[in-house]
Amino acid sequence: MLVDHSDMTLYTFDKDTGGTSMCSGECAKNWPPLMVKAGEKAEGKWTQIKRDDGSMQWAYDGKPLYTFVKDKKAGDTMGDGMKDVWHVAKP
Repeated sequence: MLVDHSDMTLYTFDKDTGGTSMCSGECAKNWPPLMVKAGEKAEGKWTQIKRDDGSMQWAYDGKPLYTFVKDKKAGDTMGDGMKDVWHVAKP
């Protein structure tokens, strides 16, 4: 599975299409987007997408990536299968 720099599980959202995030507002509070930090460069299947607010988010193989607020430690996968639309991101 894919993880962020803190080894927290990353997720994809089935409602995201065409490399566009459909998770904002309340959704993004529960599923924080994996944001691009200044100076980070895309490489290979890792890409950057522009969110509705103009900020940049990481995507893998065209799918925007998120963490989940209920995951408390590295290896937690509490969000996998949530509402049948959230899934652990896999390479």
